[in-house]
Amino acid sequence: MTRVIDMEIGLPHSEANPELERLAHGRPGTPFPQPLPRPEGYGFSNYGRVFRSKEKATPEAKKDDGGLKQLVADMDRANIERGLLVGAENSATGKIHAQYPGRFFTFVTFDPTDGMRAVREFERLVKEEGANGLRLAALYNGLPANDRRYYPLYAKAAELDVPVRIYTAMNYANDRPYDLGHPRYLDDVCIDFPELRVVAGLAGWPWVNEMVGLLRRHPNLYVDTAAHHPRYFAQPGSGWEQFLQYGNTLLQDKVMVGLSRYLFGTPFETLIEDYKNLPLKDKVIEKWLYGNAAAFHRL
Repeated sequence: MTRVIDMEIGLPHSEANPELERLAHGRPGTPFPQPLPRPEGYGFSNYGRVFRSKEKATPEAKKDDGGLKQLVADMDRANIERGLLVGAENSATGKIHAQYPGRFFTFVTFDPTDGMRAVREFERLVKEEGANGLRLAALYNGLPANDRRYYPLYAKAAELDVPVRIYTAMNYANDRPYDLGHPRYLDDVCIDFPELRVVAGLAGWPWVNEMVGLLRRHPNLYVDTAAHHPRYFAQPGSGWEQFLQYGNTLLQDKVMVGLSRYLFGTPFETLIEDYKNLPLKDKVIEKWLYGNAAAFHRL
Protein backbone atom coordinates (compact mmCIF):
# COMPACT_ATOMS: atom_id res chain seq x y z
CA MET A 1 0.00 0.00 0.00
CA THR A 2 1.23 3.50 -0.87
CA ARG A 3 2.62 5.47 2.05
CA VAL A 4 1.17 8.96 2.51
CA ILE A 5 1.99 12.12 4.43
CA ASP A 6 -1.01 14.47 4.50
CA MET A 7 -0.15 18.18 4.64
CA GLU A 8 -3.60 19.21 5.84
CA ILE A 9 -5.62 17.14 8.29
CA GLY A 10 -8.31 19.21 9.91
CA LEU A 11 -8.84 18.80 13.62
CA PRO A 12 -11.99 16.71 14.25
CA HIS A 13 -14.96 18.97 15.02
CA SER A 14 -15.43 17.35 18.41
CA GLU A 15 -11.88 18.38 19.41
CA ALA A 16 -12.08 21.97 18.15
CA ASN A 17 -12.74 25.11 20.16
CA PRO A 18 -15.70 26.82 18.41
CA GLU A 19 -14.74 30.15 19.96
CA LEU A 20 -11.51 30.16 17.94
CA GLU A 21 -13.40 29.74 14.69
CA ARG A 22 -15.88 32.45 15.68
CA LEU A 23 -13.05 34.91 16.34
CA ALA A 24 -11.05 33.93 13.25
CA HIS A 25 -14.10 34.32 11.01
CA GLY A 26 -15.03 37.71 12.43
CA ARG A 27 -14.15 41.14 11.14
CA PRO A 28 -10.62 41.60 9.83
CA GLY A 29 -8.24 43.68 11.91
CA THR A 30 -8.97 45.02 15.38
CA PRO A 31 -12.64 44.54 16.33
CA PHE A 32 -14.69 47.62 17.11
CA PRO A 33 -16.22 47.41 20.62
CA GLN A 34 -19.78 48.19 19.44
CA PRO A 35 -20.15 46.64 15.99
CA LEU A 36 -23.40 46.85 14.07
CA PRO A 37 -24.91 43.71 12.56
CA ARG A 38 -23.22 42.74 9.33
CA PRO A 39 -25.05 42.23 6.01
CA GLU A 40 -26.20 38.70 5.30
CA GLY A 41 -23.63 36.70 3.33
CA TYR A 42 -20.82 39.11 4.17
CA GLY A 43 -17.30 38.05 5.17
CA PHE A 44 -16.78 34.35 5.80
CA SER A 45 -20.50 33.74 5.36
CA ASN A 46 -19.85 34.14 1.65
CA TYR A 47 -18.11 30.75 1.63
CA GLY A 48 -21.50 29.14 2.21
CA ARG A 49 -22.85 30.86 -0.88
CA VAL A 50 -19.86 30.06 -3.11
CA PHE A 51 -19.52 26.45 -1.95
CA ARG A 52 -23.13 25.43 -1.50
CA SER A 53 -22.25 21.74 -1.29
CA LYS A 54 -19.84 22.34 1.60
CA GLU A 55 -22.46 22.57 4.32
CA LYS A 56 -21.16 22.34 7.85
CA ALA A 57 -21.69 19.14 9.76
CA THR A 58 -24.68 19.00 12.06
CA PRO A 59 -24.04 19.24 15.82
CA GLU A 60 -24.84 15.53 16.04
CA ALA A 61 -22.22 14.67 13.43
CA LYS A 62 -19.67 16.80 15.24
CA LYS A 63 -20.27 14.88 18.43
CA ASP A 64 -19.99 11.50 16.71
CA ASP A 65 -16.78 12.00 14.70
CA GLY A 66 -14.69 9.95 17.15
CA GLY A 67 -12.12 12.68 17.78
CA LEU A 68 -8.41 12.17 17.34
CA LYS A 69 -8.63 8.49 18.23
CA GLN A 70 -10.89 7.81 15.25
CA LEU A 71 -8.81 10.09 13.06
CA VAL A 72 -5.67 8.07 13.78
CA ALA A 73 -7.55 4.83 13.08
CA ASP A 74 -8.67 6.27 9.73
CA MET A 75 -5.09 7.31 9.00
CA ASP A 76 -3.86 3.79 9.77
CA ARG A 77 -6.43 2.26 7.43
CA ALA A 78 -5.30 4.57 4.59
CA ASN A 79 -1.57 4.10 5.40
CA ILE A 80 -1.13 7.78 6.24
CA GLU A 81 1.99 7.82 8.38
CA ARG A 82 1.75 11.44 9.48
CA GLY A 83 -0.33 14.50 8.91
CA LEU A 84 -0.14 18.24 9.47
CA LEU A 85 -2.90 18.85 11.99
CA VAL A 86 -4.71 22.14 11.36
CA GLY A 87 -7.02 23.79 13.86
CA ALA A 88 -5.50 22.75 17.19
CA GLU A 89 -4.74 25.40 19.78
CA ASN A 90 -1.10 26.15 20.55
CA SER A 91 -1.67 24.97 24.12
CA ALA A 92 -2.65 21.49 22.89
CA THR A 93 0.67 20.90 21.12
CA GLY A 94 2.45 18.91 23.82
CA LYS A 95 -0.64 16.86 24.67
CA ILE A 96 -1.18 15.85 21.05
CA HIS A 97 2.42 14.69 20.67
CA ALA A 98 2.28 12.82 23.97
CA GLN A 99 -0.93 10.99 23.06
CA TYR A 100 -0.03 10.23 19.44
CA PRO A 101 3.77 10.32 19.11
CA GLY A 102 5.04 10.54 15.58
CA ARG A 103 1.61 10.85 13.95
CA PHE A 104 1.09 14.60 13.61
CA PHE A 105 2.99 17.71 12.67
CA THR A 106 1.81 20.66 14.74
CA PHE A 107 2.40 24.12 13.30
CA VAL A 108 1.60 26.85 15.80
CA THR A 109 0.14 30.24 14.95
CA PHE A 110 0.54 33.73 16.45
CA ASP A 111 -0.67 37.28 16.21
CA PRO A 112 2.29 39.05 14.55
CA THR A 113 1.48 42.24 16.45
CA ASP A 114 2.57 40.47 19.66
CA GLY A 115 6.17 41.05 18.62
CA MET A 116 8.86 39.42 20.74
CA ARG A 117 6.32 37.88 23.11
CA ALA A 118 5.14 35.75 20.19
CA VAL A 119 8.75 34.94 19.25
CA ARG A 120 9.58 33.75 22.76
CA GLU A 121 6.43 31.63 22.99
CA PHE A 122 7.14 30.16 19.55
CA GLU A 123 10.60 29.11 20.69
CA ARG A 124 9.19 27.60 23.89
CA LEU A 125 6.57 25.59 22.02
CA VAL A 126 9.19 24.18 19.65
CA LYS A 127 11.75 23.33 22.33
CA GLU A 128 9.44 22.24 25.16
CA GLU A 129 6.19 21.08 23.54
CA GLY A 130 7.47 19.63 20.26
CA ALA A 131 5.87 22.10 17.84
CA ASN A 132 7.10 21.34 14.32
CA GLY A 133 6.73 24.70 12.61
CA LEU A 134 4.86 27.96 12.15
CA ARG A 135 1.58 28.58 10.33
CA LEU A 136 0.52 32.01 9.05
CA ALA A 137 -2.67 33.07 7.31
CA ALA A 138 -3.21 36.60 6.02
CA LEU A 139 -6.81 35.55 5.40
CA TYR A 140 -7.54 36.07 9.10
CA ASN A 141 -5.41 39.02 10.18
CA GLY A 142 -5.26 40.95 6.91
CA LEU A 143 -1.45 41.16 6.86
CA PRO A 144 0.15 39.70 3.71
CA ALA A 145 3.10 37.36 4.16
CA ASN A 146 5.74 40.02 3.49
CA ASP A 147 4.53 42.34 6.26
CA ARG A 148 7.53 43.18 8.45
CA ARG A 149 5.60 42.29 11.60
CA TYR A 150 6.05 38.62 10.66
CA TYR A 151 9.80 38.97 10.25
CA PRO A 152 10.84 38.25 13.85
CA LEU A 153 8.85 34.99 13.62
CA TYR A 154 10.48 34.10 10.30
CA ALA A 155 13.91 34.80 11.78
CA LYS A 156 13.19 32.56 14.77
CA ALA A 157 11.89 29.77 12.50
CA ALA A 158 15.11 29.97 10.48
CA GLU A 159 17.16 29.91 13.68
CA LEU A 160 15.24 26.91 15.04
CA ASP A 161 15.40 25.23 11.60
CA VAL A 162 11.66 24.59 11.46
CA PRO A 163 9.44 25.28 8.43
CA VAL A 164 6.71 27.84 7.86
CA ARG A 165 3.38 27.20 6.13
CA ILE A 166 1.86 30.31 4.57
CA TYR A 167 -1.71 30.61 3.29
CA THR A 168 -1.37 31.14 -0.47
CA ALA A 169 -4.62 31.36 -2.41
CA MET A 170 -7.52 33.64 -3.23
CA ASN A 171 -10.09 33.97 -0.47
CA TYR A 172 -13.87 34.31 -0.72
CA ALA A 173 -14.37 36.33 2.47
CA ASN A 174 -15.72 39.42 0.72
CA ASP A 175 -15.01 41.82 3.58
CA ARG A 176 -11.26 41.84 2.90
CA PRO A 177 -8.98 41.99 -0.18
CA TYR A 178 -9.21 38.90 -2.38
CA ASP A 179 -5.44 38.78 -2.96
CA LEU A 180 -4.14 38.71 0.63
CA GLY A 181 -2.74 35.26 -0.12
CA HIS A 182 -1.18 36.10 -3.49
CA PRO A 183 2.04 34.14 -4.17
CA ARG A 184 3.92 37.37 -4.92
CA TYR A 185 4.22 38.08 -1.21
CA LEU A 186 6.28 34.91 -0.78
CA ASP A 187 8.95 36.30 -3.05
CA ASP A 188 10.05 38.88 -0.48
CA VAL A 189 10.03 36.27 2.30
CA CYS A 190 12.19 33.87 0.32
CA ILE A 191 14.56 36.65 -0.75
CA ASP A 192 15.05 37.86 2.82
CA PHE A 193 15.20 34.37 4.39
CA PRO A 194 16.75 32.10 1.73
CA GLU A 195 17.47 29.29 4.23
CA LEU A 196 13.88 29.21 5.55
CA ARG A 197 11.79 26.23 4.43
CA VAL A 198 8.46 27.61 3.23
CA VAL A 199 5.42 25.71 2.03
CA ALA A 200 2.75 27.63 0.12
CA GLY A 201 -0.44 26.17 1.54
CA LEU A 202 -3.35 25.77 -0.90
CA ALA A 203 -1.11 26.04 -3.97
CA GLY A 204 -1.76 29.65 -4.98
CA TRP A 205 -4.90 29.26 -7.10
CA PRO A 206 -5.91 31.15 -9.26
CA TRP A 207 -2.40 32.57 -9.67
CA VAL A 208 -1.06 29.15 -10.63
CA ASN A 209 1.42 30.27 -13.25
CA GLU A 210 3.00 32.75 -10.84
CA MET A 211 3.13 30.06 -8.16
CA VAL A 212 4.97 27.79 -10.59
CA GLY A 213 7.43 30.57 -11.43
CA LEU A 214 8.22 31.23 -7.77
CA LEU A 215 8.69 27.52 -7.08
CA ARG A 216 11.25 27.44 -9.87
CA ARG A 217 12.91 30.60 -8.53
CA HIS A 218 13.37 29.72 -4.84
CA PRO A 219 15.07 26.46 -3.80
CA ASN A 220 13.44 26.26 -0.34
CA LEU A 221 9.90 27.10 -1.46
CA TYR A 222 7.47 24.17 -1.68
CA VAL A 223 3.73 23.87 -2.18
CA ASP A 224 0.85 21.75 -0.94
CA THR A 225 -2.48 21.02 -2.61
CA ALA A 226 -4.75 21.44 0.44
CA ALA A 227 -8.37 22.56 -0.03
CA HIS A 228 -8.41 21.54 -3.71
CA HIS A 229 -10.04 18.30 -4.81
CA PRO A 230 -7.60 16.16 -6.83
CA ARG A 231 -10.20 15.41 -9.51
CA TYR A 232 -9.89 19.00 -10.79
CA PHE A 233 -6.13 19.13 -11.31
CA ALA A 234 -6.36 17.32 -14.66
CA GLN A 235 -9.64 18.89 -15.77
CA PRO A 236 -9.19 21.08 -18.86
CA GLY A 237 -9.95 24.72 -18.20
CA SER A 238 -9.57 24.39 -14.43
CA GLY A 239 -6.49 26.63 -14.38
CA TRP A 240 -4.21 23.86 -13.07
CA GLU A 241 -2.66 22.93 -16.43
CA GLN A 242 0.78 24.48 -15.80
CA PHE A 243 0.85 23.24 -12.20
CA LEU A 244 0.25 19.68 -13.33
CA GLN A 245 2.74 19.94 -16.20
CA TYR A 246 5.55 21.27 -14.03
CA GLY A 247 4.55 19.15 -11.06
CA ASN A 248 5.13 16.09 -13.22
CA THR A 249 8.50 17.32 -14.50
CA LEU A 250 10.70 20.17 -13.29
CA LEU A 251 8.86 20.69 -9.99
CA GLN A 252 8.15 17.07 -9.15
CA ASP A 253 10.21 17.39 -5.94
CA LYS A 254 8.30 20.45 -4.71
CA VAL A 255 4.64 19.31 -4.49
CA MET A 256 3.03 17.75 -1.39
CA VAL A 257 -0.60 16.68 -1.06
CA GLY A 258 -3.03 18.11 1.45
CA LEU A 259 -6.03 15.80 1.45
CA SER A 260 -8.41 18.08 3.42
CA ARG A 261 -10.78 15.19 3.92
CA TYR A 262 -13.11 16.96 6.34
CA LEU A 263 -13.55 19.81 3.86
CA PHE A 264 -14.69 17.41 1.15
CA GLY A 265 -16.47 14.93 3.41
CA THR A 266 -14.59 12.18 1.57
CA PRO A 267 -12.64 9.20 2.97
CA PHE A 268 -8.87 9.34 2.86
CA GLU A 269 -8.76 6.28 0.59
CA THR A 270 -10.94 7.89 -2.07
CA LEU A 271 -8.87 11.07 -2.17
CA ILE A 272 -5.61 9.10 -2.36
CA GLU A 273 -7.00 7.02 -5.22
CA ASP A 274 -8.01 10.22 -7.03
CA TYR A 275 -4.41 11.42 -6.79
CA LYS A 276 -3.17 8.09 -8.13
CA ASN A 277 -5.47 8.51 -11.12
CA LEU A 278 -3.91 11.82 -12.15
CA PRO A 279 -1.73 11.71 -15.28
CA LEU A 280 1.49 11.63 -13.27
CA LYS A 281 4.48 9.33 -13.58
CA ASP A 282 4.54 6.54 -10.99
CA LYS A 283 7.68 7.91 -9.37
CA VAL A 284 6.11 11.37 -9.25
CA ILE A 285 2.88 10.35 -7.52
CA GLU A 286 4.98 8.62 -4.84
CA LYS A 287 6.84 11.89 -4.33
CA TRP A 288 3.62 13.92 -4.14
CA LEU A 289 2.01 11.52 -1.67
CA TYR A 290 5.01 10.83 0.54
CA GLY A 291 8.59 11.44 -0.58
CA ASN A 292 8.55 15.22 -0.89
CA ALA A 293 6.89 15.76 2.50
CA ALA A 294 9.32 13.31 4.11
CA ALA A 295 12.22 15.31 2.70
CA PHE A 296 10.64 18.67 3.58
CA HIS A 297 10.11 17.60 7.20
CA ARG A 298 13.50 15.84 7.30
CA LEU A 299 12.12 12.51 8.42
